[in-house]
Amino acid sequence: MPLLFALLLPLTSVALQDAHEIYSIYFGGGSYYIDPQQEQGLYKFLDAHPQAKNLTITIHSHTDDIGSLEYNERLSRMRSLEARKRLLHYGIPAENLSIQDFGELNPVYDNSTWEGKLKNRRVDII
Repeated sequence: MPLLFALLLPLTSVALQDAHEIYSIYFGGGSYYIDPQQEQGLYKFLDAHPQAKNLTITIHSHTDDIGSLEYNERLSRMRSLEARKRLLHYGIPAENLSIQDFGELNPVYDNSTWEGKLKNRRVDII
């Protein structure tokens, strides 16, 4: 039995190291505008995490599948840059921020439904 315990221990510690929280900002179709209500929601989320200014934050941007692949890559980039501006304005150091733009290539929700498309038009602050 000690061997089995030793094999499970690293898996448990890896899972604990991967803990993170996500705040999502949603967009209208073809838009990268962050409205004041969502901006305030982001700031409230950050206020609830006083250590946020010392953490590495990743911005994942997404689109639905309407439009060309190139258009959605550009739109995804614009969304992540707008979210980055808000994080910088809040006081997160630029060196603590990284961006991954997925465009339409990494949908979490089903793009064959309107509900899925709406949920895929987002930036995740991780």
